[in-house]
Amino acid sequence: MILRQILRLSSLFHSAVSIHVRRNIGLSAIVFNKTKELDPVQKLFLDKIREYNTKSKQAGGPVDAGPDFQKDMNESLARLQRAYGEGDLTKFPEFKFEEPKFEETPK
Repeated sequence: MILRQILRLSSLFHSAVSIHVRRNIGLSAIVFNKTKELDPVQKLFLDKIREYNTKSKQAGGPVDAGPDFQKDMNESLARLQRAYGEGDLTKFPEFKFEEPKFEETPK
């Protein structure tokens, strides 16, 4: 009976330690990979993302979007305006939550 409990506790301890070690090895691999030189495919991917980021900041919106994109965007906004009413649909709505007023009642 005592032997079974000891074995059960040791297996639980082993599984907990195993998960912890695997998680730490996974995180250290990511950190190590950042300090190490990237392989060419990863480097190309990151360069393209950075390039797109700078272009989108300069353009102030989508990059290389032609007149068709703008036309589709305007049509979609008009359809949404008809469906949901007024308001600026290009911005995230602002929510204002008021604190509830609680009244104390005498006991």
